[in-house]
Amino acid sequence: MRPDAQAGHLPVMFAQCMEGLQVKEDGTYLDGTLGRGGHARGVLEQLGPGGRLLLMDKDPEAIAHAHAVFDGDARVSVYRGSFAQMAQWDATAQGLDGVLLDLGVSSPQLDVAERGFSFGKDGPLDMRMDPDAGESAAQWLARAEETEIADVLFHYGDERMNRRIARAIVARRAETPLTRTAQLAELISSVMPRGKDKIHPATRSFQAIRIHINRELSDLETGLDAALSRLKVGGRLAVVSFHSLEDRIVKRFIAGHAKAPAGNRRLPVAQDFEPMLKIIGEAMRADEQETQANPRARSAVLRVAEKLREDA
Repeated sequence: MRPDAQAGHLPVMFAQCMEGLQVKEDGTYLDGTLGRGGHARGVLEQLGPGGRLLLMDKDPEAIAHAHAVFDGDARVSVYRGSFAQMAQWDATAQGLDGVLLDLGVSSPQLDVAERGFSFGKDGPLDMRMDPDAGESAAQWLARAEETEIADVLFHYGDERMNRRIARAIVARRAETPLTRTAQLAELISSVMPRGKDKIHPATRSFQAIRIHINRELSDLETGLDAALSRLKVGGRLAVVSFHSLEDRIVKRFIAGHAKAPAGNRRLPVAQDFEPMLKIIGEAMRADEQETQANPRARSAVLRVAEKLREDA
């Protein structure tokens, strides 16, 4: 039985993540996106008495779950905060043998209407992974300029009807505040032409607003730098992403530290490139069996890299 089976939550690409991390019994590992702890339990099962597992999440419900499941195990430490803050956590100062990041919104967050992530469940228009920090989606949509809303929908959701949707949001909020997910989903559907694809008209807009509200891409960039700084030589970085914006950042980060930049014959020869990361295998995707059992895994991409040296 997989370590998460009793919890009813399937961590995406579980076996591939465990293989990528190459867990050592006495190693120190950080799961920066704890969620409901499926990956964390898998790591913990492979640790001996001298191993350590560090758990981070900015969602208070995930932290409460971590304390309920892992309190009493001296090998485990829990920290509430974004993985972008991992270098500020004293527990990481001695170095890490592995860092795992499972990006995006978790299934438990999507399943709870009150969190406001899902257009399929009516609830408060919130979308914050940390409900105690920053402004909610409703608060942002109430104050943002039309051009800002349109830019967010386009850049983070690749929404081609971005200007039309932004115009409709601004017009509607002048009449009545947008405070519920169903309100926003219905408004977007009303101004969207019927497409041939099967996705809900609000899918891309909800994704874009969520990414913006939670600063997901900037946190990812900061978190990758922090992970590299805290990894020991030989330590592994494993990142699961769910859309092209995340994966592009991860791919460029790893490649930028693993491959020499392309040369330019018109410029002087640059200093010899010394890679700091080694790419482990090709980008991996979930197999058919997993995608049938867990549709969320269909878009998942796993990239793994190993740290080769300390920064000079």
